Amino acid sequence: MNSATIKRGGAGRNNRMSMAGGGGRRRPRQRSTLDRLLDHVPLTHEQIARIMTWVVALLVLVALGLLGRFLGLPAMIGAEVSELAGRAGFQVAKIEVRGLERMDQLPVQDIAVQYVDRSMLSVDLDQLRGEVTGKLKWVQDARVSRRFPDTIVVNVVERQPVAVWQHGEQLSLVDATGVELGSVDPHAMPDLPLVVGPDAYRQTQALARLMDAAPALKPMLAGATWIGNRRWDLRFQSGEQLMLPEGEADAAAALVNFARMDGVDRLLGRGVLRFDMRDPARFVLRLPPGLNRADAPTARPAGARRVVDGGAPAATPNATDTSTNTGTEG
Repeated sequence: MNSATIKRGGAGRNNRMSMAGGGGRRRPRQRSTLDRLLDHVPLTHEQIARIMTWVVALLVLVALGLLGRFLGLPAMIGAEVSELAGRAGFQVAKIEVRGLERMDQLPVQDIAVQYVDRSMLSVDLDQLRGEVTGKLKWVQDARVSRRFPDTIVVNVVERQPVAVWQHGEQLSLVDATGVELGSVDPHAMPDLPLVVGPDAYRQTQALARLMDAAPALKPMLAGATWIGNRRWDLRFQSGEQLMLPEGEADAAAALVNFARMDGVDRLLGRGVLRFDMRDPARFVLRLPPGLNRADAPTARPAGARRVVDGGAPAATPNATDTSTNTGTEG
């Protein structure tokens, strides 16, 4: 009876092993989604592990850097390095200003002198440049640099005056962008064109472009008046006035025509008071009372009528014309 019991137990154990083992074969382990994705990466498991190690290390370094910045460690380290450089003899002792032709260097030095006796490394070059360009009208741009062991160098780019602006009774130098550079002594006028009008200082670039259209006339220009904020009257050194039309293109075309006629028939220097080219269909010459109309220039733009206004009448046989104010066309 005991033998039968043992047999039943043995058979049961064998049946359980057969059911659990599936006839001696193990069930395959199911793979995760990550494992299946890694199968498509052209890297070995060792390479992937190495990359992950570097990524973790980089994240740790970034976190430490952000923490140090939050605590102000870079500023503290920079200040300490700067202090050490100062104690080692790298202190600002000289201010060198270069590039000046018209302005005095003292205003630049007065701004930079605040950095004297500081450590060379503590000088904020961008801040110094901003102060120089922002406070001094004559300075268009500046480059600031250190020259060890003890010198700060300021290279200045000066503004170039292109005209004298007359507004009321005041005279001021202005550059091409209309920046007012300083007052002018009427008894010591520079050799620059005079621009007249409330907003003429804003039109210096437009005037320069206009004169570039007729470069032969540029040396003869004495001044220009900005009329009604829309057009120019030019005055030449020989005393004549040229009235130009509105619009930059039309004014340039009229000036080119005038330069061509002056080159052919010499309009300037012949006593004409005014040339009026505002109307492209009429070329009006205003003569002084003492100038004979027959002596007036005969040139005229193509397609325009020549009108002579004023002057003494031309002598004609058996007739005397005493009119001096009636314009004549030719």
